Amino acid sequence: MLGEEPADIPVDENLLDHGLDSVRVMALLERWRREHAVTADFADLAERPAVDAWAALLGATA
Repeated sequence: MLGEEPADIPVDENLLDHGLDSVRVMALLERWRREHAVTADFADLAERPAVDAWAALLGATA
């Protein structure tokens, strides 16, 4: 979605610095809600736009 290899983006780095914008966040959120029953809202994701923060918020496990 950002045109970069996922491995090239540090998990604690702000995704906005890599070109993520609010429209893309909303698109991801809607897809995750539909496909994975995610209950997070836009404000949750926008507050800290980093992979590690989102993983914790979305219940990802290692």
